[in-house]
Amino acid sequence: MRHLPIQDNDSADSDINLTPMLDVVFIMLIFFVVTTSFVKESGVEVNRPSAETAQQQEKANILIAIRPNGEIWIEGRAVDVRAVRANIERLRAEFPEGQVVIQGDQAAQIGLLVRVMDQVRLAGITNVAIAADDAR
Repeated sequence: MRHLPIQDNDSADSDINLTPMLDVVFIMLIFFVVTTSFVKESGVEVNRPSAETAQQQEKANILIAIRPNGEIWIEGRAVDVRAVRANIERLRAEFPEGQVVIQGDQAAQIGLLVRVMDQVRLAGITNVAIAADDAR
């Protein structure tokens, strides 16, 4: 009687196909990138004045900071007051739903704040908020 050698057919099927898993990972990555709302920062820290009527704003994509020494910061860059309008128009094109919030330091000049607000309004945005800390 002859014995036939036993063939191991499972050795060819033991490889794991990673392609479906990679497809799922890439689809999840795309989903998270598309649904993430990116927070824009003005680039500097300011000492905001406090107000009892301050309200939390959920969406503020365009932030402008005014420092006590008169510097104006948008997206981590110092800009001249004459360049505020162009920067806001560009950011408005990127974020049509974005709101503008001016973060003025409590020691900043009110005249500069008014000039910045004027440039924002010339860029086509009429609803401008001024950031304040809650005094309560």
